[in-house]
Amino acid sequence: MSSQADLIAQAVLQQFHKLPAKRKPAVRDNGLHEWVPLSGIVAEQNGVLTCLALATGMKCLPVSKIAQSNGVGIHDWHAEILAIRTFNRFLLDECQSLLENENKLSILQRKKNIPNSDGMCPQSFQVKDDVRLHMYCSEAPCGDASMELTMAAQEDASAWEAPTPTTRTPDPNADTSLLGRACFSRTGIVRRKPARGDAPPTLSKSCSDKLALKQCTSLLSALSSLFIDTTNAYIHSIVLPESQHSEVACRRAFSEEGRLKPLAGKMWLGGYSFKQFSTLTTGLEFEFSKIAVKARADKISASNLAATWSSSGFEENIIGGVIQGRKAFNTNAASRMSRQRMWEAAGDLADRLGAGCSATALYLKSCTYRDVKQGQLTAHRRRVKEEARETALVGWIRNDGGSDFQLEKRSNH
Repeated sequence: MSSQADLIAQAVLQQFHKLPAKRKPAVRDNGLHEWVPLSGIVAEQNGVLTCLALATGMKCLPVSKIAQSNGVGIHDWHAEILAIRTFNRFLLDECQSLLENENKLSILQRKKNIPNSDGMCPQSFQVKDDVRLHMYCSEAPCGDASMELTMAAQEDASAWEAPTPTTRTPDPNADTSLLGRACFSRTGIVRRKPARGDAPPTLSKSCSDKLALKQCTSLLSALSSLFIDTTNAYIHSIVLPESQHSEVACRRAFSEEGRLKPLAGKMWLGGYSFKQFSTLTTGLEFEFSKIAVKARADKISASNLAATWSSSGFEENIIGGVIQGRKAFNTNAASRMSRQRMWEAAGDLADRLGAGCSATALYLKSCTYRDVKQGQLTAHRRRVKEEARETALVGWIRNDGGSDFQLEKRSNH
């Protein structure tokens, strides 16, 4: 009999298997076999497990290109992060569908007794009480949760060495986050992508760090949290292949027994609280995981292609943070998960909700994306993130660039 973890993994793996070949890693003309990480979000309801969103990918945008991205280019398309972005797009689409058909089978429902005298429509929807959300990852999340696995794979002992301080007194304002493949003697710290030291630098935090923060903020993005109650939108469990699981690393990275101890029992305004997910293992292996591909091919290479799929009815290929085949950062290159398209979708939803949501609709017409993220309606969420970073995820350097763009002319999104 299959375990719960196997069934969660299977829901994602079977959905990926249905995708066309163009969404999957390939064998290159030079004989290299490509591998890629896969992640997905699965809903459990009435004993049924359903994959709602999935993504593959393992790249992120260099810091030198953030300002050029203009809300069109996705900053981080590691599979875990892209899957969460795709899930948030699914949620915005699902809200629209429920407005069209209130009897639609869904993990969401309209909230009752919503105060609307001020036009704010605070979180008009909620994840149903009988729904649990799970996440599957085919590879250990980069950063702290994968350090033991990364250590075991290293041949160069210099990676263990900590940097030699240039002064006797440490600078409290210095950037203390580290690249992924450096200073293995230091664990439990915030790390930046990419793992490879020869890759262009980024300010994207590791997937371990971002998933740890999701235990405080829920799976909801800032935009979807304007419409959906956070209370039941947290990850219940994360499923990893047995080959990609280190109990020591996961406990340290994700639990209140490790670096998140300062957050234990925390509750904040806005329905936020610290909700620790469990980490489960499966014996199932993704057919395009690094281990699986290495087992059948002598020459392997990481895939440059990222792919997304949502049960709301779309799928995409992404290269360099934009839709495959489109010119980088042109408006028509924006993925449905880009900041531009997500902002548009949120604005459309607020307009559709009507008079009871007029103030939120006006808020979403702010001059810049930064104004939206830093405005009144996301204040509770910002406070949660600030406290988590100050007390547990110390050393988190905000990736503050790329938020000063305005909404482009509405497109078919």
